[in-house]
Amino acid sequence: MRAKPLSLVIAILLGVAAAPSFAQSPAPAPAAPAATEPAAAPQGEQDPLASDDPDSAKTDAAKVPLDEIRRYVMVYNAIRQAYVDPVDDHALMQSAVRGLLLDLDPHSAYLKKADAEEFDELTSGAYDGVGLELQQLPEGGVRIVAPLDDGPAERAGLRSGDLIIAIDGKPLEAGAGDASAPLRGKAGTKVVVRIVRKGTAQPFDVTLVRDTIRTTSVRSRMLEPGFGYVRLSSFQAATASDFNKAVDALQKDAPLRGLVLDMRSNPGGLLVGAVQIADELLDKGGIVSTKGRALIGDSRFDATPGDRLKGAPVVVLVDAGSASASEVLAGALRDNKRARVVGSRTFGKGSVQTLLPLDNGDSVKITTARYYTPSGHSIQALGIVPDVVLHPEGGDRRPAPISEAELPRHLAGETPMEGDNAGEVLPGQKPIDAALMELKRLAGVAAAPAMAIPKAQ
Repeated sequence: MRAKPLSLVIAILLGVAAAPSFAQSPAPAPAAPAATEPAAAPQGEQDPLASDDPDSAKTDAAKVPLDEIRRYVMVYNAIRQAYVDPVDDHALMQSAVRGLLLDLDPHSAYLKKADAEEFDELTSGAYDGVGLELQQLPEGGVRIVAPLDDGPAERAGLRSGDLIIAIDGKPLEAGAGDASAPLRGKAGTKVVVRIVRKGTAQPFDVTLVRDTIRTTSVRSRMLEPGFGYVRLSSFQAATASDFNKAVDALQKDAPLRGLVLDMRSNPGGLLVGAVQIADELLDKGGIVSTKGRALIGDSRFDATPGDRLKGAPVVVLVDAGSASASEVLAGALRDNKRARVVGSRTFGKGSVQTLLPLDNGDSVKITTARYYTPSGHSIQALGIVPDVVLHPEGGDRRPAPISEAELPRHLAGETPMEGDNAGEVLPGQKPIDAALMELKRLAGVAAAPAMAIPKAQ
């Protein structure tokens, strides 16, 4: 990697849902393009954390809403003294802390120690579960965005768009917290999910056997002589280095004439991985920036000289399940006119989460910033609209919207999405064929007469 070491202090996390099967995790400190120093606070505004006056920080910290605190203590004491059954003080305080985060946004959450530790396991590329990318629904239950390749859920026949309304006979109710947690567990154990599927009259049960999900985040092959294909299923600690090895292997005998970069249903992961891959394909220009209220949330990543493909055209393939870090990479390549985006509108998760460890081993995950593509656009609750729009094979529309804008309490986007314009999940080989046609067009290779290039929208 040609980049300087990552200098951010903040732990940046990017994810599709409040706690999906592919939860996001802080970077373990691989190299990445250098982030610029945080911008100075606007004139007339003062950040108490960065103030030269120690009394300033104390004054701001002391501005606690005392009336609200008193009201909280009254309610707390009323529950302790009058609730029909005794309530443990620790449990009551835990509920109060979780309540502080409950109404913020779908990605802010209180994580117990075991859940916080699970973030590290997920980014290592192996975890125990059923292999599902999920979207939590405001009315209760979860929607399957995509089953992971060759996981227990895919082998059992679960599909994108299926709804899980109960796990082991227990209905998934609204506001019950992380609905996907019961799906995780020791490999070899069983879990029963109740499914609602469009076109099926009655809900039905499916028994899944949990397994150790070992996700290979990078796969590659040649589509045709000179035209390579790299599949990025998530961004893990080793994804960027594996991407470099894959590209080098594809052009071992001769330089590639073009590359299809497939990020369909890629829920994100480590932001640093997306930044590193963007840097490998860009010779110059911005990659991504973040902006938040605290100065530590402001950063910018820029490309360093050198293009691993030597300017060969790139087509990025995305769909409604492409989120977070995958949107960062797609936006960076398109804004720098380095790639053409093909597929369906992406998920639209353009916010940054910071993991704050607590003294008891638990952690608080809170949204601290929005990220912006090099052109300065936020895709929060909007997504990236492809240059060439594709639809699922057979013309089947998605059964329900799959997007950040559909999540309860989501952060508002800078440009509100009017109506139901969410994207679609695009499984199968046909989207790859369409992306290859577009890539060959960019490379100046005439398509066969019978092959029509999808109309750009």
